Amino acid sequence: MKLSVISLYTGAGGLDLGLEAAGFEPRACVEMDAEAVATLRTNRPRWPVLHGKLTPKLEDAPGALSPEDVVQEAGGNIDLLAGGPPCQPFSKSGYWHSGDASRLDDPRADTLESYLRTLELAQPRAFLLENVPGLAFSRKSEGLQYLADRIDAINRRHGTKYSFRAARLNAVEYGVPQLRERVFVIGHRDGLEFTFPEPTHLKPPPVDMTDPRPHEPARDPVDSLLPYATAWDAIGHLDDPALGEDQDLRARGKYAELLATIPEGCNYLFHADKTGEALRLFGWRTRFWSMLLKLEKSRPSWTLTAQPGPAIGPFHWTSRRLSAAELCALQTFPVGYEVLGNNRSAHRQIGNAVPSALVELLGLEIRRQFFGQRVRRRCRLLPERRDPIPAPETPTRGIPVGLRKEIRVYAPHGGTGLGPSARRRKAVAP
Repeated sequence: MKLSVISLYTGAGGLDLGLEAAGFEPRACVEMDAEAVATLRTNRPRWPVLHGKLTPKLEDAPGALSPEDVVQEAGGNIDLLAGGPPCQPFSKSGYWHSGDASRLDDPRADTLESYLRTLELAQPRAFLLENVPGLAFSRKSEGLQYLADRIDAINRRHGTKYSFRAARLNAVEYGVPQLRERVFVIGHRDGLEFTFPEPTHLKPPPVDMTDPRPHEPARDPVDSLLPYATAWDAIGHLDDPALGEDQDLRARGKYAELLATIPEGCNYLFHADKTGEALRLFGWRTRFWSMLLKLEKSRPSWTLTAQPGPAIGPFHWTSRRLSAAELCALQTFPVGYEVLGNNRSAHRQIGNAVPSALVELLGLEIRRQFFGQRVRRRCRLLPERRDPIPAPETPTRGIPVGLRKEIRVYAPHGGTGLGPSARRRKAVAP
């Protein structure tokens, strides 16, 4: 018998697909984005999808849904409340662009309150909340503390004993072919403490973005840890040479032609100088890290983003954008899952999701630890190993003619708090 779940901020379904694979069935899925709703209804027509914006309180705004609406639709005796409230107030990109983020003062942080209000009304047997690592950012963990305090208040008001365990997990350490960190908070109504699973797979070593030499993949277990999954394992079978043309996945923008000169596994730093003494196209660490970032067949994918600009990767090793099918595979969505909308919309929907296989593992552990059920150990959504891994693509040589005029000596980034944006903020500070 499947366990029941209320899903909040469902998006394209990454979290829910993992729970589905683990043996959960949704009673209600709440999503405000029309294209994501179309994706859910097309792929899972039997799921009860509610289309509307979830708000903490009853409102007269058109299309708004309150926690009361959701709980009424789902009915009683809910086993699990799950959701990933939109993460912009706590995202790393917010720090990169402005040096800080509004966090709990950001109106978008109301999503946490909506989640908690639903928890209080439904009183499920267990809950799972997923968010970006910034929710528990070092010395700025007020989001996590806010959740703990509010759940403690719910316990006092209703006599429940919801436990509260949080962990920062990297999906690649659990067999997902992507370096992607997320914070998970899990608790049980009767006070059972959740034990997060230990990593099962190796984490790849850091790489030098200026070194074009290919990296030897780990294909054998080390100290009981399985080898990490690679980008080739996930999408090598989807590498159709005609794919870029058919789906218009060509790189665009000012630096599109430069992408072909960058080796696999490198980014814009391949054309940057660390000392500030050589003629280069970029200054060291003066651009966003994902600029011109390319996948390497022998390593996991870098973190997929939801709204990349023309020069922001990761890009395919053949110097094109990734297709929706490839993005789904890197997020470990089930085979054949179709994300509706144009390329930009599909990228946003998939980039906002959580890797389904990681949630599948957590869902299985929730069943075992909280509900006393026997469960399998292997996640079915993980990719199969594909050998052999082909040799890296050969990059073109030389700088495109249109960019040669930009070659000069650039000053490297000055370090934390000393970059151009930080200096501008200090100049206008009262």
